[in-house]
Amino acid sequence: MTAAARPLRIGNASGFYGDRFEAMREMLTGGDLDVLTGDYLAELTMLILGRDRLKDPNAGYARTFLRQLEECLGLAHERGVKIVANAGGLNPAGLADAVRALAERLGVPVRVAHVEGDDVADRHPGSLAAHAYLGGFGIAACLREGADVVVTGRVTDAALVTGPAAAHFGWGPGDHDRLAGAVVAGHVLECGAQATGGNYAFFDTAAATRPGFPLAELHEDGHCVVTKHPGTGGLVDVGTVTAQLLYETAGARYPGPDVTARLDTVRLTQDGPDRVRIDGVRGEAPPPDLKVGVNRLGGFRNEAVFVLTGLDVEAKAALVRRQMEDALAKSRPAEVRWDLVRTDRPDAPTQETASALLRLVVRDPSQENVGRALSGAAIELALASYPGFHVLAPPGKGTPYGVFEGVYVPHGAVDHVAVLHDGRRISVPQPHETAVLDAVPEPPLPEPLPAGPTRRAPLGLVVGARSGDKGGDANVGVWARTDEAWRWLAHELTVDRFRELIPESRELGLTRHVLPRLRALNFVVEGILGEGVAAQHRFDPQAKALGEWLRSRHLDIPESLL
Repeated sequence: MTAAARPLRIGNASGFYGDRFEAMREMLTGGDLDVLTGDYLAELTMLILGRDRLKDPNAGYARTFLRQLEECLGLAHERGVKIVANAGGLNPAGLADAVRALAERLGVPVRVAHVEGDDVADRHPGSLAAHAYLGGFGIAACLREGADVVVTGRVTDAALVTGPAAAHFGWGPGDHDRLAGAVVAGHVLECGAQATGGNYAFFDTAAATRPGFPLAELHEDGHCVVTKHPGTGGLVDVGTVTAQLLYETAGARYPGPDVTARLDTVRLTQDGPDRVRIDGVRGEAPPPDLKVGVNRLGGFRNEAVFVLTGLDVEAKAALVRRQMEDALAKSRPAEVRWDLVRTDRPDAPTQETASALLRLVVRDPSQENVGRALSGAAIELALASYPGFHVLAPPGKGTPYGVFEGVYVPHGAVDHVAVLHDGRRISVPQPHETAVLDAVPEPPLPEPLPAGPTRRAPLGLVVGARSGDKGGDANVGVWARTDEAWRWLAHELTVDRFRELIPESRELGLTRHVLPRLRALNFVVEGILGEGVAAQHRFDPQAKALGEWLRSRHLDIPESLL
């Protein structure tokens, strides 16, 4: 087997800005790797970094990454491991310079390159950050020219894997099936421990205490095996990989700047303890446009949470709501939202379990209209409202919030460039072939289970779920662990049934996607998160627990499945 054809071992050490600090060292010392990736960016992170850059023009990148390299750069160099991370955020050139300075101070002879061209803020006046999601061929160009460390700005999460794979195997833009296999591998790795038992519906308390981070053994034909270092916590099985595949995706086509991966072709097989083989992935030409994430300051928000204890919770809520609305009428915030959370229980043994929470959120373009107006009104009620009046914390002066918008530009509108360690700049050509994304017809459903006795029980006894955010939308992926459960799920969990179980979705756009090879359904709920996570539109602003709420709902389930 030639060096170029040997499997490429790619690990991940970060799923978000703030992930486990020790993960980089754990991945470098826990076993063999060729490449170690780190995903530090999300829609909210770009807004945070944008606010950092307002205070300091030299900021705008993930400082945690530098601190991790302080401990691990020499170790990676000794072991011959390339490091690829999107920690550059809004300032990849600045981070590359900082890594070079760190390497010089540590005496580690590494070549540092970066990728740029994603920043398109100049085309979006008034934005705090606007960045196109680039693909992996800029990363590949850096690695082919000998880079040991590659830092990027806003690339797709999967690009951290497609780039090293293209460089290692010599893939070109037309290798759609191979690239699609790498995209699927990258999507499984990108969220770190979510592929190894973290946030898993069928978690085991002992195994999930400190799950290891994942790695993929990627092969030249695009198939891979997902695993983790020996002796680390957690679990890698078909269920954990299925859950991560469904996370923040939608239908059969998973589009990206390098390729459109067909999730309806993915085949998962248990390949031994903590080893899952992914193969069969087909790819298609990428769409003609790149997604651009635009972050803007939306205005100011404030909140007060009133604690309602004991009897007459509904009447207490009505009283304080009437009092607050009378006071707020003077300032007239643009948006006023009330939510009553019934955490109370009758005859409760503790004061906490006897209490409900009434949450008031106000938003307005003016900080004054959500600051003193709210805090003054709430504080003045301290001795003049419902019995037992108190709040979780006094309202503040109001804080800025952001809004996220996804827009699209043609590939040619972005100057994708690999900037090498010696200063040379390599332009990355746009794809020579693109294809508009057409709807995929719904595949045939399996035969339904024969009629039989049923029992009222939580849906989660027989299916798993994972949910997440995409701008203002949320997805809920639901999968069955057996063929029999899939035969029931495919016919039972219709759009109408989903709306019945999740009342918030009843007035919103809702689409169901069927993925038989994964025994899964994926629901996309449009607009449930308002203007995105930074706007904090709802109690769970990233829809992380929406799937668990669905699993907790009761319906009639065949006894044969229970």
